Amino acid sequence: MSECDACGKQENMPYQCGHCGGTYCAEHRLPEAHDCPGLDNWGDPGGVFDSGFDESVNSGQTSGGGVTDRLGINTGPGGPLAYFRGNVTYLFLAIMGIFFILENIVRLSLGPEAFNTLFVLRPSHPEYVWTWVTSVFSHDPSGFYHIFGNGIIIYFFGRIVEQQIGSKKFAIFFLVSGALAGLGQVGLQMFLSGPAYGVLGASGAALAIMAFLTVLKPDLRVYLYFLIPVPIWAITGFYFLLSIAGTFSIGGAGLLGGNIAHLAHLIGLVIGLWYGQRIKGQTRMPGQIQFGGGGGPGGPGGPGGPGRRRP
Repeated sequence: MSECDACGKQENMPYQCGHCGGTYCAEHRLPEAHDCPGLDNWGDPGGVFDSGFDESVNSGQTSGGGVTDRLGINTGPGGPLAYFRGNVTYLFLAIMGIFFILENIVRLSLGPEAFNTLFVLRPSHPEYVWTWVTSVFSHDPSGFYHIFGNGIIIYFFGRIVEQQIGSKKFAIFFLVSGALAGLGQVGLQMFLSGPAYGVLGASGAALAIMAFLTVLKPDLRVYLYFLIPVPIWAITGFYFLLSIAGTFSIGGAGLLGGNIAHLAHLIGLVIGLWYGQRIKGQTRMPGQIQFGGGGGPGGPGGPGGPGRRRP
């Protein structure tokens, strides 16, 4: 049996809201019955309740008149990008996959310098402003662990955050936290005049998402390997302490070694905690989710090392 998030009633066949992720009884299953955060976006063409059919019925168009329309991109029902309409989390995951393929093509065909110029945020070239964004979607092309570690956090947690704050705010939150994390990492390297390591990976954004959820619902149960229930505050706290230790440690495991951008992790966590505090109390969170990754920095699927430094 499950407990209704609105009234606490035990329900044998609960309803799960597709917009806020909450679990409800029959009485509170409708969005307006449980004060769903998605109601705030009612009538917004990019809102969570937009089906994409309203304007197509009235005018024969297949999309909602936004930026994608002006660019000639069809995101309406039946279009090739309909799956990503109002679903920025999976869109960003798809971009990460495309970037991973492009990285390998560029590295093998044009060489490492072209790869670094296009995809890696480096302290030697912070003026390459495109890398502020491309580095967020780029990952170590030599293996799958790096992109998998970030991807599994974004896959399981990102959609929940997007449902709470809306697709537009989520996109800004993701890009800003990822870019600031990378810039902070290379900025400190420039200040210390250490080795010119570059940064790539969505670690800042991924851990910002996790920290955001920790503020909103610290007792949210995360099922590691779909078996072991762990509160999300414990996982976030572990990586917070690990990031602090890695950033300020002396020697090979700290800022100048370990091939892990510890400061980028820390900045992402701080941004997520700050933003979560700003909107705390304005959203309704589900009681539990399943998370299939590992809980430690060396475990498969965990966020251990989602941000990487490249020489």
